[in-house]
Amino acid sequence: MYPRSIPEDVPVRRFAYGAMVALILALWLVPLLAVMATSLRSFEEVMAGNYWGWPRSFNFIENYTAVFTQTAMARYFLNSLIVTLPSVGGVLVLSTLSGFVLSRYRFRGADLMFALFVGGNFLPAQIMMIPVRDLMVSIGLYDTYYALIVFHVAFQTGFATLFMRNFIAALPDELFQAARAEGASPWQTLWHVVLPLIRPALAALAILTFTFVWNDYFWAIVLTQSDAVKPVTAGLSNLRGEWVSAWNLVAAATIMVAIPPVVMFFLMQRHFIAGLTVGAVKG
Repeated sequence: MYPRSIPEDVPVRRFAYGAMVALILALWLVPLLAVMATSLRSFEEVMAGNYWGWPRSFNFIENYTAVFTQTAMARYFLNSLIVTLPSVGGVLVLSTLSGFVLSRYRFRGADLMFALFVGGNFLPAQIMMIPVRDLMVSIGLYDTYYALIVFHVAFQTGFATLFMRNFIAALPDELFQAARAEGASPWQTLWHVVLPLIRPALAALAILTFTFVWNDYFWAIVLTQSDAVKPVTAGLSNLRGEWVSAWNLVAAATIMVAIPPVVMFFLMQRHFIAGLTVGAVKG
C-alpha cells in the first residue's frame, strides 16, 4: 500500500516525518498569514515597511469596508458570479449527458470522441490564447460575459466528461438492465436512475469547476478589457496605483476573493469527499 505507514517502533522516522509535514505546512501557510496580516494594517504602517511584524493597529473594519466603498470590487464580484454560476451549470449538464452516452452506449466514433475530450486537457492554455481571442472578436463576443462563459464551458467540459464518464461507468449494470426491462427510455433512465446516484460526483465536480472558473486570471485578462465585465481576479490588478499602491486594501480584497470557493467547499464537503472516494472500495 502507498504511502506505507511508519511503524511505531521507529520513533526517529516518525518524528522526522512529523517535522517534515509541519515544515511543509508552515511554508505553505506563511504567505497566507502574511497576506492576512497585511489586510489588517494601516496604509501608513505598510508604507513604513512593516510587512512581517505584528500589526501595530488592527484596521479590520476600515480596510474590508474600503474594499467595497473605495474600489470597484463589488462590481467585480458580481461579474464573477455572472460568469461562474452559468459556467458551472453548463459544465455539469453537458458533462453528465456526454458521460452518460459515452459510458453506456457503443457507437462508431465513441472512442475517438472520448479521446478528443481527454486530449483537450493536455493542451496548454497559452497556445490557444490568440485563436480563442480572434474567435471571440470575430463572433462579437469579445469583452462580454458570454466570451468567458462559452470558453469556460468548452474548456472545462473535457475534464468533467472524463470524470462523469468514469463515475457512471462504475454504476452496476443490473440497474440499467432493470430500467430497460421496465420500458424506461434513455431520458427516463438518466433522470430516475443515474442522477440520484451521481449526486456526490456532481457535488465534487461543481466545487472543482467553481474553483477553476472563479480563480481564473489568464482568460479573464485575455477575453475582457473593460471594468464592466472583468471578474475579481482581473479586477484585483486594478487596485494597484500607478505610483503608490494601498497594499492593505489589495490584501483585504485578496482575502475576500478567496472566501467564496472556501465557503462552497465547506458547505458541500460531505458530498465532495463522497464523490472522490466512491468506488475506491469494492465488495
